[in-house]
Amino acid sequence: MNKEQAENLAIQALAWLAEDQERLGHFLNASGASVEDLRLRAQEPEFLGFVLDFMLLADENILEFCQANQQPPENVQTARMVLTGDMPNWT
Repeated sequence: MNKEQAENLAIQALAWLAEDQERLGHFLNASGASVEDLRLRAQEPEFLGFVLDFMLLADENILEFCQANQQPPENVQTARMVLTGDMPNWT
């Protein structure tokens, strides 16, 4: 996966989050971002990495997003690594 593909997947994930007010609210609360931040930072690789970090917190988010967007689940983690250059250690 190249950077453009990773950015596109993260933008799709952000759009998927925004489709549901409850999901979007969870993301905004968890990230500390505002709706205005979404508009201003949606093209920034670092912010898109935050979006994918949030997605990776819950398997059901990844599975639902990937099913809705015809993506294999491992693409979310791969895109996150491409955008930020690392993979967080959650342990």
